[in-house]
Amino acid sequence: MNGSSSTLPSAFAAFDVSKSDRTDALTVVGLTVTYRIRGRDREVLQDVSFRVRRGEAYGLVGESGCGKSTVAMATLRYLPRNGKLKAGKIVIAGAEVHKLGADALRSMRATTVSMVYQDPGRALNPSLTIARQVSEAFEAAGVARDEALHRTLEMLRRVRIAAPERVMDSYPHQLSGGMQQRVVIAMALASNPALLILDEPTTGLDATVEAEVLDLVAQLREELGTAVLFISHNLAVIGRMCERVGVLYAGKLVEEGATQDVFARPRHPYTVGLLRCLPTAGRSKDRERLDTIAGGLPLPGSVTQGCVYAERCRLADERCRRDAPPPYRLGAAHGDQMARCHYHERAIELPRAVSSAPPAVAASPEARPPRAASSPVLRARNLAKTFHVSGAPLRAVDDVSLELASGETLGLVGESGSGKTTLARLMLGLLAPDAGAVLELDGAPLAARVTRRSDEQLKSLQIVFQNPDSALNRAHSVKRLIGRALARFTALRGPEIDARLAALTDAVRLPERYLDARSRQLSGGLKQRVAIARAFAGEPRVVVCDEPTSSLDVSVQAAILNLLADLQRERGVSYVFISHDLHVVRYVSDRIAVLYLGRLLEIGPAAAVFDGPQHPYTEALLSAVPTLPGDGESNDTRRRARIRLAGELPGPGAMPSGCVFHTRCPRKLGAICEQQDPPFLLDAGGAADSGSAHRIRCHIPVATLRELQSEPRRDNADDPTNGGAGDDDASENAS
Repeated sequence: MNGSSSTLPSAFAAFDVSKSDRTDALTVVGLTVTYRIRGRDREVLQDVSFRVRRGEAYGLVGESGCGKSTVAMATLRYLPRNGKLKAGKIVIAGAEVHKLGADALRSMRATTVSMVYQDPGRALNPSLTIARQVSEAFEAAGVARDEALHRTLEMLRRVRIAAPERVMDSYPHQLSGGMQQRVVIAMALASNPALLILDEPTTGLDATVEAEVLDLVAQLREELGTAVLFISHNLAVIGRMCERVGVLYAGKLVEEGATQDVFARPRHPYTVGLLRCLPTAGRSKDRERLDTIAGGLPLPGSVTQGCVYAERCRLADERCRRDAPPPYRLGAAHGDQMARCHYHERAIELPRAVSSAPPAVAASPEARPPRAASSPVLRARNLAKTFHVSGAPLRAVDDVSLELASGETLGLVGESGSGKTTLARLMLGLLAPDAGAVLELDGAPLAARVTRRSDEQLKSLQIVFQNPDSALNRAHSVKRLIGRALARFTALRGPEIDARLAALTDAVRLPERYLDARSRQLSGGLKQRVAIARAFAGEPRVVVCDEPTSSLDVSVQAAILNLLADLQRERGVSYVFISHDLHVVRYVSDRIAVLYLGRLLEIGPAAAVFDGPQHPYTEALLSAVPTLPGDGESNDTRRRARIRLAGELPGPGAMPSGCVFHTRCPRKLGAICEQQDPPFLLDAGGAADSGSAHRIRCHIPVATLRELQSEPRRDNADDPTNGGAGDDDASENAS
């Protein structure tokens, strides 16, 4: 059957409903949902059908606004007041959800289906202890209060929370993001549900915490036999977690099949486009531009004829605009694959939206070619910052020295709490460093506080935040937001400002029609373009990008990363790029700096840091990054084996002696790591000059690290020595 195809007259034809009621945890058939908007019913989901078998993990992917969360809300019968089920049926463990009475629906939510949301901080009550909140979940399932408290303790242990007795007495704000998410998962699993819905459960978490949460979900799913509906825009996470995947676009399921089949040979142009947007292994801004998906989602219910994707599809013709494609069912390596595309056999050959090669530097009079690496635009020496938390000193940044060349991107990586944002704020002057620190801009002293910097220095260092909503005044027009920055940082006035504003919005690919719009009227990608335009108003020398794409869809992320690379080539600007997504960091960065507890553990060219040898902490970070099937790194045994770090970051007043990483290091040697601060060792395989040298702060010799890390590595999930008990081979080789 491989390679053959047939059409299904409707999504209903793919299902034996009576059989699926008995064998599936979730069955969705012909689901059509409308929202009442400005007096009209607009379809946000149209004829969506899929099933999640018992014990299976099913992924649902697509851009924001495609209807993923609406599917989840409809499944739980949590639609907003203006939403209603227009057609179709939803069956959970044999019960048709929209026919249940109030008591039966409440019972189903308490015992049969649970949901984990994206932001655990908003899912937990800040005024109640963890013990009270988790025990309430057991009580809702009919367990007595005393027994519920006992089960709470056991469940917290089950989700691998250290010191669960202490956590039970804690409030949500006293826990890290990863710990909060584990608590929410514990609450969701209290009823041993038949179906667990995960709506972007790892967005905003760093690589190691994300990996721990995903490992936990996979382990508990195996133990309990729970079916999982996993909603995410992170395709690599779906590739790791789910056996099957459905791709939603504008409320329609446009492709479905085994995850390996869909990601290896997608049959719909939209799926192809999403996969090409990803900055996967081996890609960098200097060698290859990311592909993008032009245009945006249509308004709900606005496409009444033809294919919903036709206006953005580079294969579309008159047939596509006239006739809606039926669901074609195709034979694939791991089962049937469905695609709603007339030209599904040619989808993999989709023409690229952009040239794969980076453009040449624009010959603009304002273009500033990169300076030689020997004259850094920004230099920081002995930067340190100490806070006092509950009376205990917390060294957020500890003796960090680094340089940034003109036209260079320095990526800052590390877990949440490692000091990345604090270091960036010290450079920007938003925080004052401890005594003894030195900052220089173009060789001249740079005042520690932003209030003492000259106008020239202020415009030379700018920042683009993770969330543009927090940085842009929602009441002001785009023209005013950018115009104020131009008036502040340039000598231009009147028509000159208008001319420069037009040039600036053109540079960030912001259409002129949005100049009079308020920021609240813009999509996330357009808001971030406004934020970037404002940052570039004064022709900055250095721009700090603090998680600028983490909240964006992969299609918008690709466009923003291409934009940042283009602006760097045209203007010679330098970036300090902070991100939890190590694929993104590798793509945009020339050099990488790895921080842990405020200490710089490794720094060097991106290729040297990612390809090794690496500091054991960097090695653990990279091992936690999910990769897509077929990604070059996923076929490397050394990369695939996960290194699980024991415990969490030490708290205030608990800074380890010696090497700060020794309490969690899987390659710890022994007393030398506990007692002596390791020196920076030079990787002889890299360049030796100070600007591009690869340096690793570790007691294990670099040559030994290279040997150890080149060996095939097994997953250390059940390794009793994991997390600091030592590595006999490392100890023997290092001695």
